Order: sequence, then structure tokens, then C-alpha cells
Amino acid sequence: MGDSEAASDHKTLFELTEDWNGIKHAVLRNAQGASARVSLHGGQIVSWRNNKGEELLFISSKAIFKSPKAMPGGISVCFPQFGNCDIHEQNGFVRNKMWIIDDNPPPLHPNASLGKSYVDLLLRPDKEDIKSWPHVFEFHLRVSLGSDGNLIVISRIRNINEKPFNFSFAYHTCLSVSDISEVRIEGLETLDYLDNLRGRKRFTDQGDAITFESELDRVYISCPPCVAVLDHERKRTCVMRKDGLPDFVVWNPWEKKAKTMVEFGDDEYKEMVCVDATVVETKITLKQEEEWTGRIELVPVPSSFCTDGLHPRFNFF
Repeated sequence: MGDSEAASDHKTLFELTEDWNGIKHAVLRNAQGASARVSLHGGQIVSWRNNKGEELLFISSKAIFKSPKAMPGGISVCFPQFGNCDIHEQNGFVRNKMWIIDDNPPPLHPNASLGKSYVDLLLRPDKEDIKSWPHVFEFHLRVSLGSDGNLIVISRIRNINEKPFNFSFAYHTCLSVSDISEVRIEGLETLDYLDNLRGRKRFTDQGDAITFESELDRVYISCPPCVAVLDHERKRTCVMRKDGLPDFVVWNPWEKKAKTMVEFGDDEYKEMVCVDATVVETKITLKQEEEWTGRIELVPVPSSFCTDGLHPRFNFF
């Protein structure tokens, strides 16, 4: 089935449901029992389950959804900024907007739909957005669930403004883990990072992996395309592959900060880690009619000792 055919027959690709707020969700499933749930509010992925039905993303049990604010957790799209800034808000406004189903998305690679359940979403800025950030764009978002259970997210942002604009970006990804003290992240060794807990000073990672003993908030710069999050207790690994996004952010609030966060349980820091594929240090600049594409693929591996997936060829298409 080609992209144009697939776009015209959404029923074969996803099921449209509503949450208790009446917000529409697109539910993706594969034949092996894996699933993903995408909220049209923010284009946020609020659930991703493997073929055993195990939830792989973290959303706090204390989270309270109050439109127009995004629900903390899952995978949210941060644009046109990520991190501290002086426009709109810290992690951008698109995660707080209502997206629509994109019935006529621009074409992807011919094989982009093969073996996948997917949904295409579209966002354009409204008048209030343009008052705060005076640029006009089209944001096409595709979320796909492969027959292998892999989750693929593709963002395409086109400048339809008369003048260039620049932006930072993130897939803010909160993964569910058994115990943060038993988690290690591989693939970022020996890289430079900006430490947000020490005034964004630059350091070089000296360990053989990232482990957690206290609060951690780092921006790893100019990273290789893959990292692996190893959960020893659950005996599983999540490999994240990225393209078009040079940086990774790794974050866990730990005990003290967790107790200050309203929509976060006091001990829930033990059950999550954020690994974000990002554009932070060097912003993307788009001239008129130029388009940028940023992709991630999350691969669940049923072993906490398997890091062979760190350097495979990309499987986006």
C-alpha cells in the first residue's frame, strides 16, 4: 500500500478513541500484541506496550491532565524550543496544541509504511502562536508501530514564512524502568556534556556507562546515533536510534526534586529515566520553503546484556 492509499484508509492503520476528557487518541497495534497510543493533544505518545503488554513509557500516577497543558511523561514533542528560553515557554508550545489527522501528508520513502501501523498528524500555528513566535510553519508528525514492536517517530517541519527562523527541538522521552539504581545507559561514554546542575558548564564523561546515584541533568553534545538503556532487573534494553538530532539529554530528578514536583509521586523517580533526542547546542535554521526532518526509533530488546543494537543500520524505512 502506497502512502497516498494508506492516508485515505486510516481504519486499516489505527483506531480512533477518546480519553475521559474527550480528547481523541489514535491507537496503533500490530499482530504480535504490541501497541502505542497517541494523543491528538500535543501529538504526545502516552503509551507504548511490547508484545507482552508491558508498558515501556512512564507517566506519573499523580499526573493531572488540564488542557491546554501537556501531560508529563510519555514522549512529547518540544518545538520551537527546548530548555530554558525567553519565548513562549520552556519546552515549546506545540505540545500544548490540538493536532489534526493529516489526510494528505507529504510523501515519505516508498517503504515507510510497509509492515507498520501508523498515524499522520498535522499542526499549523494559530494567530496567538504567531503573536508570541512570529513565524509560519507546517509540522507533519508520523508515529509508527512496526511489526517487530519498534516505535518510530518522524517530524517534518517546513518554513512557509518569508524570513528564516531557527529553533531547538526534543523528543522528550520518559522510559519506565524497574529501579533507577539498577539502570545504566551505554553509548555516551567519553563525550562532552553540559551539566544543567552546575551552571551548564562543559565536562567530558569519564565513565564506561551512565549510572544513577543522585539527580542528573546533562546535555550530551554531538552524539553518535544510538544509545541503549539497560534495565538489569527487568532484563530488557531499550535502544534509541536518532537521525537529524545531534544531541541527547539524560535526566532523573532523584528524591529531593521529585518531592517538589506537583504532578510526580515522591518515590516515582525510581521508576523512570528521561533520554531525549534533541537539538540543543546548535539550533536548526530554515529558510523559506526549507524542511527539516528529525527521526527516532525505539527498539525493545528482551535482554539487559544485549547492546548489539547500538550500531545497526537505521530501520526508519
